[in-house]
Amino acid sequence: MGRTLKFNIFRFNPEDPASVPHMDAYYLEETEAMTLFIALNRIREEQDPTLMFDFMCRAGICGSCAMMINGRPDLACHTKTKNLPGEITLMPMPVFKLIGDLSVDTGTWFRAMNEKVQSWIHTGKTFEPGDEEERMDDALAEEIYELERCIECGCCVAACGKANMVHENFMGATAFNRITRFMIDPRDERKNDEYFEVVGNEDGIFGCLGLLGCEDTCPKKIPLQDQLGMLRRKMGFSQVKHLFSALLSGKKSA
Repeated sequence: MGRTLKFNIFRFNPEDPASVPHMDAYYLEETEAMTLFIALNRIREEQDPTLMFDFMCRAGICGSCAMMINGRPDLACHTKTKNLPGEITLMPMPVFKLIGDLSVDTGTWFRAMNEKVQSWIHTGKTFEPGDEEERMDDALAEEIYELERCIECGCCVAACGKANMVHENFMGATAFNRITRFMIDPRDERKNDEYFEVVGNEDGIFGCLGLLGCEDTCPKKIPLQDQLGMLRRKMGFSQVKHLFSALLSGKKSA
């Protein structure tokens, strides 16, 4: 027989006026290769059909099942119970709007973020369906692919100290990763000064506290520290240029 696991799960339905935030305890016998995804489905099927949580792919690709697992954001589908203590506390991720219990609305947040950082190729070229695809060096394509592996699960946002303090406007590591992805893409015709207008402020890269909770909790192990450092340097140079331009224009007007 396996261990008897105790699950302390946050419960609250904001759509129900009678609902109040509280913790419910559930018990399950641990089985071989059990993940939190399996455990939560068993709890919902065998003990409490009202339990709310999100899932889809079960393969660490969709990012839907992200939640706080013993105080740390991670994906339920690839977290095995054998790597956890016998008592497991599950909470919804902070920053995002709560839908109910362990379910949060990451979609609205990520859509707004992608619109804010203008997450698309900016080019003056006209798309011609019959044209050959633009060629790209293999090494550069691999570098771009590395950043494209983000599944927008929200773990980096939930682990971010700054996002937890000012979650309404701060862009977060996912936005910085997206910006960097377009900066290294030769098809995007924007210059550093144009990127500076988007991300060179306190809501952007200069608001980052550098705690690196984002990289520590990223389930895809994207090297976010490298992207944050590179973006901070480039935007720092752009800020210096802006200051010099302002000083020079001030002297001329004087």
